[in-house]
Amino acid sequence: MGFGIGERIEVCSKEEGFKGSFFAATVIAKPDKNSYYVRYKNLLENDGFTRLVEKVTKDEVRPVPPKINASSTLSRYCMFDEVDAFDQDGWWVGKIIEKVDEEDIEEEEDQEPMYYVYFSTYAQKIAYPISRLRAHLEWINGKWVSSKKFGY
Repeated sequence: MGFGIGERIEVCSKEEGFKGSFFAATVIAKPDKNSYYVRYKNLLENDGFTRLVEKVTKDEVRPVPPKINASSTLSRYCMFDEVDAFDQDGWWVGKIIEKVDEEDIEEEEDQEPMYYVYFSTYAQKIAYPISRLRAHLEWINGKWVSSKKFGY
């Protein structure tokens, strides 16, 4: 699958410290059949203002995953569900390990449910509000595949 100029995509980083992360970007040029120049949505140049532009290979990009309806079974998280958590300007793959007890959350009027996500690559457990989580989907042979739906 090829992407056109102006198309929104996600870039999967292969750099040490960023493995298992996906960053939103837009294709700005296609210099050859195996690569793209992309402008990241949230990553900035060293000046802190200019959005980062980078050349990436076609095996590092995928379409933006579809939004899953909040009433969908894929949006209800259970123990060990694979999810993407939005942190440090990108989506990081982890697993739900528990729901945060409501007593442990500071009382606010519209407090949303929170879940602990474990990142095996970094051996870290971090709590996230549900609004910063999405069901993890893999782009396989031109189709989105959910580990939750297919049990792998």
